[in-house]
Amino acid sequence: MTMQASPGWFADPFARFEHRYWDGSRWTEHVGSGGQQAVDAPVNPPPATSGRGQHIIAQTVLPSATAPVNKRVQRQVENLGVADRTRSGGGTLLTEPVLVVNQKVKLFEKKAEYEVFDQLGRKVGGVRQFGTSMSRVAVGRDNATKRLQIVDAQGMPLFTLTRPATVLKSKVIVMRGDGTHIGQIVQENTGVLGSVLGGRFNIRFRLEAEGVSVGTINAESWQAWDFSLQDPHGFEFARITKTWAGLGRQSYTKADNYVLEIHRHLEEPLISLVVCAALAIDTVLHQGSNR
Repeated sequence: MTMQASPGWFADPFARFEHRYWDGSRWTEHVGSGGQQAVDAPVNPPPATSGRGQHIIAQTVLPSATAPVNKRVQRQVENLGVADRTRSGGGTLLTEPVLVVNQKVKLFEKKAEYEVFDQLGRKVGGVRQFGTSMSRVAVGRDNATKRLQIVDAQGMPLFTLTRPATVLKSKVIVMRGDGTHIGQIVQENTGVLGSVLGGRFNIRFRLEAEGVSVGTINAESWQAWDFSLQDPHGFEFARITKTWAGLGRQSYTKADNYVLEIHRHLEEPLISLVVCAALAIDTVLHQGSNR
């Protein structure tokens, strides 16, 4: 009998990309390099076996295997009950099933900055706000145009998020590091009636690619702290959950901590929109806001 590894992202055995997805029984065409996904048909897949003929794909060394770990991040994941060591990822923002987004603590904060970790507490990326918009004079700092740059663990730009100046509803434009347009995250309602009526009146966002809705982000309460990400048929494929930042952080700073849990394999452009949404949610709703 053979012992097959669980589905997940592993080093590409064909050496054509950094990672390739293993579906539990075979290598698939889903690959990734530099934080971006692509499609590459597996040709003559080599057997992933040990000397005894047993499948040991799970022993493939991942890029971040030797990276330092953050114990506080590990506790966050364990407290939420989303840790699943059998679902190991490829060590990048687009291949990990669980991402922990922690805002860096700044008592007097002007620009947001975040660190992103995998479920083991290894840093896989970061987010930094850049640029100053003149629109802040007309609509105020909180509603002015905001730009975020998402980087990998080495600091290389992967995505740029732009939220144009807004008064009520927000829209976030998502682009790759090379300027290629991916899609946008569009706020459908303000959530004002959510505290009274709840349900569909809670704040809601739409994920769009090429003008087509590929999913929604639905707040589960009027406070808009936890979100269910659903496909066009209403089935949940991911969740964004706010975690406790600590007494000092919650009381005296604007630091926010979130966990993104992806339930199944997602293809492009949805996976990029989902990862970016987990980072944009804080900028759109909570950053600099008392709502």
